[in-house]
Order: sequence, then C-alpha cells, then structure tokens
Amino acid sequence: MRILITGSRGFVGGSVGRYAARAGHAVVGVGRATQAEVGWPGAYVSADIVSSDLSGVVRDFAPDVVLHAAGTASVGASLAAPLDDLRAALLTWANTLESVRRSGLRPLLLYASSAAIYGNLATLPAREDAPARPISPYGFHKAACELLAHEYAECFALPVVVCRLFSLFGAAQRRLLIWELYRQFADADEPVVRLQGTGAETRDYLHIDDVAAALLDIAAAQLEETTEGGRRVETTERGRCLVVNVASGEETSVLALAAQVGQLVAPGKEIRCRGLERTGDPRAWRADITRLRSLAPLWQPQPLAQSLAGCIAEWKRNDERGTMDAER
Repeated sequence: MRILITGSRGFVGGSVGRYAARAGHAVVGVGRATQAEVGWPGAYVSADIVSSDLSGVVRDFAPDVVLHAAGTASVGASLAAPLDDLRAALLTWANTLESVRRSGLRPLLLYASSAAIYGNLATLPAREDAPARPISPYGFHKAACELLAHEYAECFALPVVVCRLFSLFGAAQRRLLIWELYRQFADADEPVVRLQGTGAETRDYLHIDDVAAALLDIAAAQLEETTEGGRRVETTERGRCLVVNVASGEETSVLALAAQVGQLVAPGKEIRCRGLERTGDPRAWRADITRLRSLAPLWQPQPLAQSLAGCIAEWKRNDERGTMDAER
C-alpha cells in the first residue's frame, strides 16, 4: 500500500509509518517541522496541516490510504487551553479532508480518534454505537472531528474509517502513565512511587505496534482490489464512514499496571495512592473489539506483560546509552 501520514513526527504517526515501512509499504509523511524525524523511512513534506493546500501532495503521491494522526493528544493540555486544542484537532482534520476532496482522488482515510469520546460509560465494554459523552475538551473535539468524518463521507463520498484508539504506549512515547511510572520506579533517590488516583481506575492498554498492525489490516480489508484491463478498480464502499474501536479488549487497573512496571524496574519499591480524581479522566475503560476482530480476523496483539517488558527494556537501553554518553 501507499500510505500518506499527517502528523508523521508524532508518536502515533511516526510509529505507524515506521511499522508500515518495515512491512514493505511506501510511506510519505507530512508535518509542520522543516525536516523529517531522524530515521523516518520515506519521503517527507513540510506543511502547515491547518492551512496548507495538501491536494497537490495527495495527487503527486496518489496514496491508497491517508492516515490522519496530526493534532493534539493531551486531556490536560485541552483543559488548560481548550481553544488551542480545538484548532489543532478540528482544523487539521478539516483541511486534510478538504485537500483529499480537492485532489479528485478517493484514498481510504483513517482518522485517529480516541476513546475519550465515550467519557464515563454506565456499562462496559464500550461499543461503537454507545452514545458520545465526553468529559474533557479533548474528547469533545474528537467527537466533533468524527462528525466531520461523517460529513465528508455523506456529502462527498469519501471512504473513512474512524479508529477510536484507547490507551497506547510504546518506546517512542515520553509521556502519559506508563512512562511516568517508569521514571518514578527508575529514580533511585525516590523510595516511593505515588499514583494520583485510587489505583482502581482501569484502562485498556495496547502497544503501538499492535495498533499499527490493526490499522494496516483494516486498510487492507477495506481496499480489496481487482484488475480490469490493467486498470485498478477499487471495491471500497464509497460514501461510508465506519467506526471501530482499536484496543486489546482487556481491562487493567492502574495499581496492577504499576505493580507490573515495578517488577520490571525496581521490585519491592512501595506504591502509594493519593486518591485524587483528575478532571477529564474517566473511571474505567474497556473496549468491545468485536468489530475490529471482524475487520481484521488474523490480527493478534501481544499480551500486555510481553509488550510492557519490551517497551521498558528499550527505555532502559536508552537510559544506559545516555549515561555512557554523559561519561565520555
């Protein structure tokens, strides 16, 4: 496949792009930075995704898939600056949709949405047809972006798959809970690891490589092709907006996760819970992945313990390299 990725310097866009390239796909990245990230495996276009006309980029590359991974990724930042979050989320996606429309081509669009649109559901697991009840500006803006996806599918016959990502992690990530736990456990000067909440909060964790594999499988299933007189004929259903949860389908408490990280980094280190409730954070998440399984029947994610161990091993190697560099 030929895959165009907006926000290719971000955690999701960059990780999916590198994974796709390793799997033999051609990738082109788009981002605001003047240069691609070191190690980016394809071509790169520097552009303001909020305002630049990307239709020429789409026509020149003629992608099979456009993955929109640009925008924001922080509930806390959205609470601190909701208008900035709105602009970054909604305008980048609107411009990407409009650029694809103006290009005259009809690649499959994958939108990296979030489980944040669900808020605090009364029952779990979360199904795609559950009502959207976000509890943070970030979640509201993701819901608004999903509405835009339906608009361009309905009004302009663009094929879109909205991928609701749950709690992601990976070695390239330097933020959010698993990274913060790792740093606390790795700090030899701090005898206690402190959790902000009660520890009973739950999340549905999935390694970024498993996310990438799922997205590629979904795209391949949606882009079944036949050949007619040497011309590619796409059989993707046009004007359709499909919503799918991308998650493990398993629920893990924050306290249990912290204990797993502790065993890998500093066994025996004490864990304490402050018991605070963070604004904008849901109490529990677990995804219904029935639809994902039907779209990607061969997809098989790694067990959490295995992917967590691999991620932390990479962080440890990076820390050791940094120590050796500092000593030289």
